[in-house]
Amino acid sequence: MEGTNSLGKKRNPSFELLRVIAMFMIITLHYNTHTNALLQLGIPATAVNIFANIMEAFVITGLNVYVLISGYFLSKGKVKLSRIITLICQVYFYTLIISLVMQAVGASSGVRYDSMYKIVEYIFPISSEHYWFVTAYVIMYILAPVMNAAVEKLSRKQMRAVIFLLLTWFCFIKSVVPVLFPTDKFGYDYGWFICLYLIAAYIRKYDVVLFYNARNSALVFVISCAVIATMSISLYYINYNWGGVAHFQEVPFNFNFFFTLTGSLGLFSFFRFFKMRENKAADVVRFLGPLTFGVYLLHMHVEIRDRWVEWMESLMGSVPTYSVPLFAWHAVRSILIVFLAGIFVDWIRKMIFDYVGRVLHDTWLFKQVRKLDEELD
Repeated sequence: MEGTNSLGKKRNPSFELLRVIAMFMIITLHYNTHTNALLQLGIPATAVNIFANIMEAFVITGLNVYVLISGYFLSKGKVKLSRIITLICQVYFYTLIISLVMQAVGASSGVRYDSMYKIVEYIFPISSEHYWFVTAYVIMYILAPVMNAAVEKLSRKQMRAVIFLLLTWFCFIKSVVPVLFPTDKFGYDYGWFICLYLIAAYIRKYDVVLFYNARNSALVFVISCAVIATMSISLYYINYNWGGVAHFQEVPFNFNFFFTLTGSLGLFSFFRFFKMRENKAADVVRFLGPLTFGVYLLHMHVEIRDRWVEWMESLMGSVPTYSVPLFAWHAVRSILIVFLAGIFVDWIRKMIFDYVGRVLHDTWLFKQVRKLDEELD
């Protein structure tokens, strides 16, 4: 049911608002990447580059926050087989149907579909990392019942120890050592997602009050992002003038960097304290929140991810790299258009899925899935 969670209760509008904000932050990361707006090694810095790096520092927490929200609610709710199947079908809707539609209307990017690898990439989008985020997210989702069982069985002390060891492996060491470890995936893998999931599960199970209040939480977020921005810009100039720490310049923008984690927890904590009023705005964010995953699937589709900035430029002109205000205005409009387009497409997708669900509700296949949901409950 739209606006409700797996337990049939109304979704918390504050967290749905945070989910929406997190997706805006993720789109911003991609905008900066595809416009080449960030500081680059060996290339003189411009005011727009500096601004983009600061903007990047304040939105780099979006992906972690999105995963934290999922872990916070999945760790107590019931992970049903039907939901996993729906999630996978949603991925196929985008990887297959969007590609076919673009081919049919002549909007294809020219990606070749006649190679065995390309066929496999579309038939097995999760295994082939058609979207790295989706691969990591789905694996985390499938492992959720196992992690939930562990959360229930482990003592508080044991759980703290597990989280600390995982953070040491994934976060603490890589944040201070200025070399690249072969095992460091920069947070672009399910190992980091599992770590975030367990942190969120721990916060929920023991009702951990992070940073004491909303004000402190906001300060942690702002200070963490300011540190990330300062480090990224300072390391750029060190590398530009003297060299020697080229790898470490990228570390502040890793999802598993220490201050990215603290900033993510600060933002997440702020919205735990923030209570959104029950009104039409709350209904709007309840509607938007569940559709945000589709926003990611659309704009990061292999046919679209390297082209949507060009489409925005055809609508609004080239990205103005000579003026910070004009660059910011171009970014805001582009990101908003991408978000709204993604929401619209996923709303259509949801209506199709709902219709198919109603038509096939009493079929043998759907009855078997519901039966498995009950048996696995």
